[in-house]
Amino acid sequence: MYVVMKSLEVEASNGMIRHLRTRHTTEYAEYEKLNQPKPTTSPSLNQPTVSDAFKRREPYSRDSTRWKDITFRIMEVICLDEQPLSVVEDKGFRRLLSCLDPRYDPPGRKYLTDVCLPTLYQTVNTNIDRLLKDSVYISFTSDIWSADACPMSLLSLTAHFIDSDFERHNIVLHCQDFTGSYSAEALVNAFSGMFQSRGIQREKIHAILTDNAKNMQKAMRDADFPGLPCVAHTLQLAVHEGVLSQRSILDITASGRRIVGHFKHSPLAYTRLENVQKQLGQPIKKTPPGCVHSMEQYIKLALAAYAAEHELPCTFTIHQWKLIENMVSILAPFEELTQQISSSTASAADVIPCIRALTRLLEKTVESDHGVKTSKTVLLEAVRRRFADIDTQKLYAIATMLDPRYKDRYFPEDLKPTVRDLFRDVVTAHCHTELPSTSSVEVPGSSRSTDKSPPACSLQAMFAELVEEDTGQTDEEIAIVSQINQYLAEAVMPRSGQPLAYWQANKGRFPALAQAARAYLCSPCTSVDSERLFSTAANVIDDKINRLTSKNAEMFIVIKRNLPFMIET
Repeated sequence: MYVVMKSLEVEASNGMIRHLRTRHTTEYAEYEKLNQPKPTTSPSLNQPTVSDAFKRREPYSRDSTRWKDITFRIMEVICLDEQPLSVVEDKGFRRLLSCLDPRYDPPGRKYLTDVCLPTLYQTVNTNIDRLLKDSVYISFTSDIWSADACPMSLLSLTAHFIDSDFERHNIVLHCQDFTGSYSAEALVNAFSGMFQSRGIQREKIHAILTDNAKNMQKAMRDADFPGLPCVAHTLQLAVHEGVLSQRSILDITASGRRIVGHFKHSPLAYTRLENVQKQLGQPIKKTPPGCVHSMEQYIKLALAAYAAEHELPCTFTIHQWKLIENMVSILAPFEELTQQISSSTASAADVIPCIRALTRLLEKTVESDHGVKTSKTVLLEAVRRRFADIDTQKLYAIATMLDPRYKDRYFPEDLKPTVRDLFRDVVTAHCHTELPSTSSVEVPGSSRSTDKSPPACSLQAMFAELVEEDTGQTDEEIAIVSQINQYLAEAVMPRSGQPLAYWQANKGRFPALAQAARAYLCSPCTSVDSERLFSTAANVIDDKINRLTSKNAEMFIVIKRNLPFMIET
């Protein structure tokens, strides 16, 4: 029965197909197209042989691209994460690599030291040279550091400059071995060698910031480098004078060191203090080295509760606690100011406004001065003495004028005309070829013709000569004065504004000023960047990584500090 039904179904289907073929030719063509037999696929002829399958499990050749890529990524990890070179020989690290790619056989420590490290260093150096070519003027910070893990001293040199897009760059150029005497003569020779190795001409050196050490300052004078002292160090010296000036504050500082030392050297005492702070609902904070300002972290109630049950080396009286509060109030602006000028965006333009604001604050008499007036008076005198000449220092004054947040608003009235004259001369000297021709610079109120210069022996030439004699200025100078007047007449930016963003947006309006801004706003006001560099050096050269040569240590540090910026770009 099933066979009969199946045959009837096939016959009916064939009849319908015949009907389509004879009566509906278009539909039959579509049917034929849809029901064409599909080509049969033959088995793949590219099936790997047994030898090929075994070959794909063999380790990578050291000449292969894959092996080189992995190896240099390992070198980057070691430099960026401050790992020892011997990590490639550690069992756990090799097991990890074997899991990720069984065909990769990592090299030994010597290969990384002899091949990978110099190659990566050269790559970074090539990028540094490319960036330096886009610099007009360069400022530098420098410092000396001695390692604890091995007998090694390093002299750093960090470059700070602004490119044509008004982006700030902070690049470590050198961190070289510095042995022997730290004399001014040795420092001059070292700086000259570092500049020469990078091809940096003396004309491009805008300023070199160092600490206040006498040998550094003498080296800057002997080499005739435009040196600047670190403002943060100078402020610290002023604070030191103020704290030492009052006996009661000295006694409190000595007691504070003893209390902090009690908790720092006794884990049991520190644990007890933490428990007291938890019970009182206070935040737990680490104990820094003892000083008046650090006592702010120890709430009076927590210490009193601790002393009620446990012994302390000394305690504070109610009067001393009041002095602590008042001294902390006086020192708070110094801490705030130090943080501001130590930021990566701070420049020499911040010095004059910050010192004037700090001086004015110290001049005011407030209730919290009670008991610490002597310290406050000495602080004010120390700040005035140590920063007595900043208004007349060219680097500081011009940088302040070129910062759209400050301009000439922070100079004394009797000094403003002198600063403006100096400002005009500096801007004129920096415009050079970057300043557009006078025909493209709009001078308000001017009706100068933009036509070609008339013949020397013509009536029109005499008119032009008489006008120039009357003003005493060339067309270029008039254009620069016009830019300066328009720039100074505009309102200043808020202190939260970005000066470099301002100049990027307004370099078309004030081309001469923008060119000078690239030079004078590149200089930082502290040498903090070099100190941060040596935090990296302390991690690179420690008890676990103490077999590096000074040359390899320099390559490590230069890669560590510069490679992240190059990866981002």
